[in-house]
Amino acid sequence: MEKTPKGFIPVMLMPFQNDGQIDYPALTRLTELYLGAGAAGLFANCLSSEMFELSAQERLETIRHVVDVVGGAVPVVATGTFAGALNEQADFVKKVYDAGTEAVIVITGLLATEQESDAVFDERIFRLLDWTPGIPIGFYECPEPYKRVLSAKQLGQFVDTGRVTYHKDTCLDIEQVRAKLAAVEGHPFGLYDAYMGHAVESLRAGAAGLSCIQGNFFPELIVWLCNNYDNPHAAAEVEAVQQFFVKNMDVMHNVYPIVAKYSLKQRGMDISTFTRRRVGTFTSSIRQGVEALCGDYNILSRSLELV
Repeated sequence: MEKTPKGFIPVMLMPFQNDGQIDYPALTRLTELYLGAGAAGLFANCLSSEMFELSAQERLETIRHVVDVVGGAVPVVATGTFAGALNEQADFVKKVYDAGTEAVIVITGLLATEQESDAVFDERIFRLLDWTPGIPIGFYECPEPYKRVLSAKQLGQFVDTGRVTYHKDTCLDIEQVRAKLAAVEGHPFGLYDAYMGHAVESLRAGAAGLSCIQGNFFPELIVWLCNNYDNPHAAAEVEAVQQFFVKNMDVMHNVYPIVAKYSLKQRGMDISTFTRRRVGTFTSSIRQGVEALCGDYNILSRSLELV
């Protein structure tokens, strides 16, 4: 039996001009970069896009821009739930879907407070589904405002509705990932893992692909891993790629997304490192770390014949 191909869904960066305005030409170039690398879809208006620092109008305008640039080449998903009453969140879900997305993403930490029970969360999800008929939904266990991780049982019951098609998993626990995959088996649904620490294990367990911030540094390397994770003729190379991401986890997370934008500049992309988020200072030592990372990547990419 032929295996289902795995895919990379980039969590898109948001390019800004140095004055803080959205840089739409750079957003076009960035979208084309993901597509050229072989992305299977795009996750617009996410945490990497600095979604909490965008206005509602900016969220919708940038989603429409990405959808227009993609032109149907791959599916686009985007976040549709933010602070406010549930009916207001449902209304924005409809607007995001009307912007041309294939599915609208629900932030798990915005449907219930950290102190509220799973029962409260579940009831609100089912109510949201009732108020957004016919719209495919996905989940994102976003770290902000707090990380609410779904259990396998919860995910299974949501997917059973036939409305939930996508899940960006951030539990960081391969056993939980396996349990979630078992709970949704047989459904037209994709779990995309954000954690590169166990990327190969997750793909082998049945994840549909990867959706990680590392793809904003080296998208073609994530695509290569999705294509080769189970290739017996590339076992040593797969292990080398996995360890490359493990080794450089801290470098890629430090003052992100500034570091990702700087990495792209190192690779020749015309993009400012400006960010609206307060993520810390981009010090000279952090800069040197990113430059060393790019040097290590160049060596690895040549060994994999990516260049």
